[in-house]
Amino acid sequence: MKFNTVYILFLGVCLIGATSADTDDEDDDVQVEVEEDDEVRVEKPQFVPPTIQKNVHFADSFNKKDEFKSRWTVSQAKKDGAEENLSKYDGKWKVEVPKSSAVEGDLGLVLKSKAKHHAVASKLNKPFKFDGKPLFVQYEVKYQDGIDCGGAYVKLLSADPALDLKQFHDKTPYTIMFGPDKCGLDNKLHFIFRHKNPKTGEIEEKHAKKPSAALDSYFTDKKTHQYSLVINPDNTFEVSVDGSVVNSGSLLDDFSPPVNPPKEIEDPNDKKPEDWDEKEKIPDPDAEKPEDWDENEPEKIVDSEATKPDGWLEDENKLVPDPDAEKPKDWDEEMDGEWEAPLIENPKCSDAPGCGKWEQPMIKNPKYKGKWRPPMIDNPNYQGIWKPRRIPNPNFFEDLDPYKMTPINAVGLELWSMTDEIVFDNFLVTDDKGVAEKWTEQTFQIKSAAEKASSGGRSVMDAISDATRERPWLWALILVVVVLPIVLIIAYCCMSKSEPETLAEAKKTDAVSPDDEKKEESADKEEKTGPGGDNKPNTKKSKASLEATEDDGDDEDEVDAEEEEEEAQEKNSESPRRSPRKRKSRKD
Repeated sequence: MKFNTVYILFLGVCLIGATSADTDDEDDDVQVEVEEDDEVRVEKPQFVPPTIQKNVHFADSFNKKDEFKSRWTVSQAKKDGAEENLSKYDGKWKVEVPKSSAVEGDLGLVLKSKAKHHAVASKLNKPFKFDGKPLFVQYEVKYQDGIDCGGAYVKLLSADPALDLKQFHDKTPYTIMFGPDKCGLDNKLHFIFRHKNPKTGEIEEKHAKKPSAALDSYFTDKKTHQYSLVINPDNTFEVSVDGSVVNSGSLLDDFSPPVNPPKEIEDPNDKKPEDWDEKEKIPDPDAEKPEDWDENEPEKIVDSEATKPDGWLEDENKLVPDPDAEKPKDWDEEMDGEWEAPLIENPKCSDAPGCGKWEQPMIKNPKYKGKWRPPMIDNPNYQGIWKPRRIPNPNFFEDLDPYKMTPINAVGLELWSMTDEIVFDNFLVTDDKGVAEKWTEQTFQIKSAAEKASSGGRSVMDAISDATRERPWLWALILVVVVLPIVLIIAYCCMSKSEPETLAEAKKTDAVSPDDEKKEESADKEEKTGPGGDNKPNTKKSKASLEATEDDGDDEDEVDAEEEEEEAQEKNSESPRRSPRKRKSRKD
């Protein structure tokens, strides 16, 4: 038990060490106050607006309610192809302090309506052009009441002089769509970019591969999460949640459909020749049916040797009318016909081998062979599976720099949601990594630390989940620390149980103990002197000894070499020989 306790303590130290690095700096911003009644209360940190630096294309922390209407535009458009009562973008938005906010005075943009279309957008301070600088996009989402079905993704709208944010709808051209989306059990984290075909000018959506990390907790824990996207000039990308990368790869290789089409395609005008043989096996044309093959023999025949079992009741039916059944009172024979009692199993048949007419059973026919078919052989004319020939793709192009996307001029939220009270906060679009990191320090890190503190600390399972999400290698450490002591404890318990069995086995052996030696000496003395200590020989015991000796002689042929060796050692030993009464039978 001491060994197990040490390992449990070691596990705790490992988990604390793995998670403390992320929380120590954050917890410094949260003050703890002890009140007179000895209750510990976490004082909320006061919201401090983040400082906006240079190289920022867009930043909004919603720290002033009055600025929302002047900066953001609520759409007045209608959704194409929807019913009149559902086509309007009439979902409500509100800038307010979220429910159970962990930061005092921290406002956010809250989606307030269920089962409504919502659309709101804001122009960038300056358009973002993909001219050699990386793109950093990040914002926060909090599902205050969880989420059943709805999106929380952001659209980076394509630059267009004719762009009217009041008419922002689902068909408004965008360059990038990024963010979480959930409906039912399907949890998604979108990253979609629209690529322009340099040859035809057509626009096609490219969808990133699915994230490798588990996303479920981000939709269910009702906490604030930061979603970040980075697109680099070398055509690589990274998608992060709370600073942990959950998806990464190449714009050229990790999207579907791929950016560049194949160089060759199958000829749509090619047709398979009529004489093309795709049969790999054919019946052997030279095979002949054997003369003794009878196709007319049935598969089963009557067992002529079977006889009717004794006690078979041929005059009794298997089912008989239920004698206890009664005709319903509302039964109308004119409408329902003549009433008949329901049938039940005949009770007389329960104790008999069977009831009704007896017939001989059917058995397999030993002469049955079935219909003869020639065996299959390799087709000498087999040509393989036909495929149309490949020709150069007339629409082929090669874009080796898909990073150069359509410039971005606005940020928009165009959503349908069956869940309300979704909080959006701290939007940032920049081309400077240092600016993005500074923004995160001043916003999300403070808020995340405050939420953890206000929730009364995390459970052990929460700590394990957070630690392993960022460091998957910790699972190996946990398995070693947890499984190893359990195995050792089980092994120790098994060894402890085996000790009494060993003692019990020792008691079952013929090894002579000191007590046995004394008893044997006493028995030998009685044999020589007789009962009471006189010198008369004990004729009764001598007779028994002779009988035992005779039995031993009769069984001598059944004793193997090893037992004979042991017997010889017993006779030559200095310890007294056992009396016949105490001796164990060799046969046994």
